[in-house]
Amino acid sequence: MLEVLIDNKLDPYLLPVVQGSFHNFQAAIGKEIVDITLIARRCTRRNGTRMWRRGADPDGYVANFVETEQIVQMNGFTASLVQVRGSMPFLWEQIVDLTYKPKFEIVKPEEAPRVAERHFLDLRKKYGSVLAIDLVNTTGGEGRLSEKFASAVQPILSDDLRYIHFDFHKICGHVHFERLSILYDQIADFLDKNGYLLLNDKGEKMKEQLGVVRTNCIDCLDRTNVTQSMIGRKMLELQLRRIGVFAAEETISSHTNLDEKYKILWANHGDDVSIQYSGTPALKGDFVRYGKRTVQGILNDFYNALGRYYFNNFSDGTKQDAIDLLQGHYIVSVSRDMTPPSQKGGLEAVAHFPAAFCLVSLGLFFTILSLSQARYDLRHLFFSALWATISIGIAAVVKANGRIFCNRPRLHKPRR
Repeated sequence: MLEVLIDNKLDPYLLPVVQGSFHNFQAAIGKEIVDITLIARRCTRRNGTRMWRRGADPDGYVANFVETEQIVQMNGFTASLVQVRGSMPFLWEQIVDLTYKPKFEIVKPEEAPRVAERHFLDLRKKYGSVLAIDLVNTTGGEGRLSEKFASAVQPILSDDLRYIHFDFHKICGHVHFERLSILYDQIADFLDKNGYLLLNDKGEKMKEQLGVVRTNCIDCLDRTNVTQSMIGRKMLELQLRRIGVFAAEETISSHTNLDEKYKILWANHGDDVSIQYSGTPALKGDFVRYGKRTVQGILNDFYNALGRYYFNNFSDGTKQDAIDLLQGHYIVSVSRDMTPPSQKGGLEAVAHFPAAFCLVSLGLFFTILSLSQARYDLRHLFFSALWATISIGIAAVVKANGRIFCNRPRLHKPRR
């Protein structure tokens, strides 16, 4: 939308706006005060909703690509750590169809190595060395995607580009997230080598970050946020030791106030990023917020999972259209958009999930009502069977044509 203004040299008058997250807190460490800021910056190249923007486009730009920067200020020193997250960098999709977990589909699999190469070439230009951490499952649909990711990136692996697969669910399960220490042991050498930015009280550069950790799961939300918070925590401890605030074996956990605020910082950060992409706060957020899984957290995960199902199937299509309009991915044309749309044919012309749901519910109601009357008049058994058949028939049609009954974007179709 801004291209016309930029082409006419009006960009100095434009106000840059960041979509993402900003949180800050101060805490005491002894007599000293530490100021910690966490910033998320979302890339606009492949922006959108969870199910309608997956994977990468042909140019290597990935969905839900977010740069996270953790900034620490204390005693005149400033330290910064940058991490990134983003969808697996090849063409794949997961089109909603009313099922809880729609099938993953790899699009143009032969293009995967080229797209992945473009993606990582861009990352290396911006950040230096890259360590890609893949947290998805090794089995099922996620396993197929992980295999494609590993094979696509294999030809370009080097000293400056590493790939690690860590099956988060298999190793950590639903409650043992402390086992992320296994992952940290695998990446500690990369973090030590590529480090973080550190400025002294004179503004002089004492240390420079030479590479970045790129983390992904399927959505780059829940497992990713838990993992990034672990890395941020470990690096914060290293930074505070370098500044001279922490002793060699001292940890954040030994400072209750700092520990609690730091967990809340990352939990809020994860919720912000998740709400923008999925419509709900992050799952597994209780571990980030409290350092352990809780019954309330598990119940919240169930509630948020249901919320994601609803948004994905019944509202995100319209939201995706709004995003595409706002970001200029779809340009309104008077000649095209002022013309009445062509009439839909077949099932699509009458597909309306709320109406179908009401009909099924009504059919079940009359089925039960007829059964209750059958003891007085056996003819009601016939009517009960009839209503049950109608309900099951409508439900079967909806299930078989789930994609048609979902809320879909109508404007912009991304290039493949």
